[in-house]
Amino acid sequence: MGTAPEDGRERPRLYLISPAVIDLDTFEMAFRNAIAGGDIACFQLRLKDRPAEEIITATKRLLPIAQDAGVAFLLNDDAELAKELDVDGVHVGQDDMPYKKARDILGPEAIIGVTCKNSRHLAMIAGEAGADYVAFGAFFTSSTKSNTVKAEPEILEWWSATTLIPSVAIGGITVANAEILLESGADFLAVAGGVWDYKDGPKEAVTAFNRMIDKVMAT
Repeated sequence: MGTAPEDGRERPRLYLISPAVIDLDTFEMAFRNAIAGGDIACFQLRLKDRPAEEIITATKRLLPIAQDAGVAFLLNDDAELAKELDVDGVHVGQDDMPYKKARDILGPEAIIGVTCKNSRHLAMIAGEAGADYVAFGAFFTSSTKSNTVKAEPEILEWWSATTLIPSVAIGGITVANAEILLESGADFLAVAGGVWDYKDGPKEAVTAFNRMIDKVMAT
């Protein structure tokens, strides 16, 4: 899987995740505001257990906004729907479609990330299989996902020293608690409620996260 560089770290970036249920008109405005707040690498539409038609409608509305801003657009779980809608890729959990099947459906250019919870073993398997990123967490109590396992920041340190494959930190991440994850080597911060429910709004949340990233990179 490669070795970590001896020096020089790429700037970590923000990875937004939608709420599990959205009012599309309201969320479109929140999404536009978040994008206006600063750098965002990726957006995952995670309408968990919602009808396919709802996901399709939301994707058709939100995908052009992401594309105009240079933000990668992923679906949660459903590689076949991701292919049909021509989004950038998919995120798969351990109980969802296997990575290899998702890759077979989407082809070599798609972004495919894999949930690895707090498991070094699962991360190594995903990395060896060719995953574009591995997601560790939950690092903090999450309002988005209830059935999570606890992960410690040390797993990010281990991963960044082991491989070049990016890590995504997930689970209850906010402006107030994210710094330790950045310092531990997270390449991306996956945030849902920490942006959508931020006291000053999504735009200000994204600005605050980027300010924190710059601060950590400067030290």
